[in-house]
Amino acid sequence: MYFDALEFLEDERAAWRPYEVLLQLADADLGVALDGAHGWSGRDLMAHLTHWQEVALTVATELALRETSPAKVAADEEWDARGDELNEEIRIAARELPLDEVRARFRSIPGELRGYLTVVPETRWLKNTEYENFFLAETTDHYEAHLADLAAVLAAAAPTSH
Repeated sequence: MYFDALEFLEDERAAWRPYEVLLQLADADLGVALDGAHGWSGRDLMAHLTHWQEVALTVATELALRETSPAKVAADEEWDARGDELNEEIRIAARELPLDEVRARFRSIPGELRGYLTVVPETRWLKNTEYENFFLAETTDHYEAHLADLAAVLAAAAPTSH
């Protein structure tokens, strides 16, 4: 449990930092599907993480204005109903985006999320176990869960890419 937002935001920032190296990889390196990463490519990993950060950003935006988040309720229900099927739809949809857009979102969404969390009253997210757990699940816990995928992508990349 966190006692203040700054502590959470510092931990989140530190946990995100290793993923930023993906932005340095060549386009070709980001497109290779890897067995060691659930069959995902670096691009897929970027899109996956960004999607769930965007969900968290929507929740944070709502919590800045009200006590609860309808978006969180909807996201939880959809995850419970469809889980991995939903992740596959996210991957497929992201494949339709230009890689430059995937990169731009990957570069901007994490900072936007951090920014919104600074304006959400702590009582609505950090001092509320349900919402604190949600933000942990979409950020630091999620990043930790994908460290092996990140390692696989980086290991497969051309040596001059990172």
